[in-house]
Amino acid sequence: MLNFTNVGRETPPKRSARERRDDYQEIYRAFNPTSAASQASRCSQCGVPFCQHHCPLTNDIPDWLRLAAEGRLKDAYALSAATNPMPEICGRICPQDRLCEGACVIEQSRHGAVTIGAVEQFLSETAWANGWVEPIETGSPTGRSVGIIGAGPAGLAAAEDLRRAGVRVVIYDRHDRAGGLLVYGIPNFKLDKDVVARRIDRLAAAGVEFRLNFAVGGDASLDQLRVRHDAVLIATGVYKGRNLDIGGEDADGVVAALDYLTASNRKGLGDDVAAFDDGRLNAAGKRVVVIGGGDTAMDCVRTAVRQGAASVTCLYRRDRANMPGSQRETANAEEEGVAFEWLAAPKSIVTIDRRAVAIAAVRMRAGQRDASGRRSVEEVPGADFRLDADLFVKALGFEPEDVPALFGAPALKLTTRGTIETARGSLETRIPGVYAAGDIVRGASLVVWAIADGRKAAAEISARLATPAPTLLAAE
Repeated sequence: MLNFTNVGRETPPKRSARERRDDYQEIYRAFNPTSAASQASRCSQCGVPFCQHHCPLTNDIPDWLRLAAEGRLKDAYALSAATNPMPEICGRICPQDRLCEGACVIEQSRHGAVTIGAVEQFLSETAWANGWVEPIETGSPTGRSVGIIGAGPAGLAAAEDLRRAGVRVVIYDRHDRAGGLLVYGIPNFKLDKDVVARRIDRLAAAGVEFRLNFAVGGDASLDQLRVRHDAVLIATGVYKGRNLDIGGEDADGVVAALDYLTASNRKGLGDDVAAFDDGRLNAAGKRVVVIGGGDTAMDCVRTAVRQGAASVTCLYRRDRANMPGSQRETANAEEEGVAFEWLAAPKSIVTIDRRAVAIAAVRMRAGQRDASGRRSVEEVPGADFRLDADLFVKALGFEPEDVPALFGAPALKLTTRGTIETARGSLETRIPGVYAAGDIVRGASLVVWAIADGRKAAAEISARLATPAPTLLAAE
């Protein structure tokens, strides 16, 4: 270990921009065993592992890096999987530059962070290839059941831990496939759908029941699910896109990011998507402007490139240093030909006969720092400009839907942000026996945080169901 003084940081080989622009395959090739061991050996094994503390799952990163450096790959995978039910997914899509790698001690000393995410992915893929990924060991049946609303990362993570505790689990989801954002919101070039499918298959083999195309509030109310189960977990995520709040945004040619990405992912899965086939959600041959600076915006611009857009521009009101998205994904987009208009804010959508034809924007400049230390932005007087385009994608983040109204459950209470309110220090809602986890509680966030919240909810529910108190079902 501690080879960071003579071994430089390396990432897995990346396919050329020219090659990857034409397909949806993942852009990084895998580490080989020699490279993985060499990069893992750069870990300084520091006494206070900041990488672990900055991981929402508190993964035991230094120890599995040491095992990987020693060639003990099976043991390294087992340690990685002990705290993370989806390590190969997190290895691919976590913004490590903002989490574990950003906190790496040798990164702070300017030697370049250990490539933690790439080693994590290598270990998991090696485990799958060698049959080391064991079936989920389910506990003795407890006679209790939990209904989970939402088959995204929080719901899937909770389901695995609950099955290990011997609890019957039924997952309800309004889509026709399990996976949530992992399937419909993240493009294949970041996360191949087969990677998600094998985790879902593993849950199904462990007895997790999936009820798909199931709308809570339509096919059954929340109260009806409470009667069916001893506890209910709401893990729906947040899918309502934020609006621009400017004139013309309801014109033809202005679309929401999630609608755009879902259409692309569905086509990749072989579905018939009318709005894609007729061009409404297809960038082929079009000049595209994506408004926003987060990871979803980067997914949109890179998807447009692969669809054969004539040009792709990202419009963001702050500068590059203050964008919320991953710098790695921004660099990938630039390599693939995306143009960036930094410090530029939209003012209105220009329309002709209700069809969007351009965006009127204005240049911005950094202003005073706010309470968090982040600098505000303000308009530069007289610095208006216009971008002509054919397709405009709104990628400004997501807000929660009105879950109490959607589920017919007025007893659910919301915070001022519209997220579900839970008890202090708990994930239980105002309704006894009903819990909530993931983005629907914390707001739009990262997949790894959803996984961590799902595991926390499962532990809390398991503890409740282990008590001798009457179950909710019996009480009703």
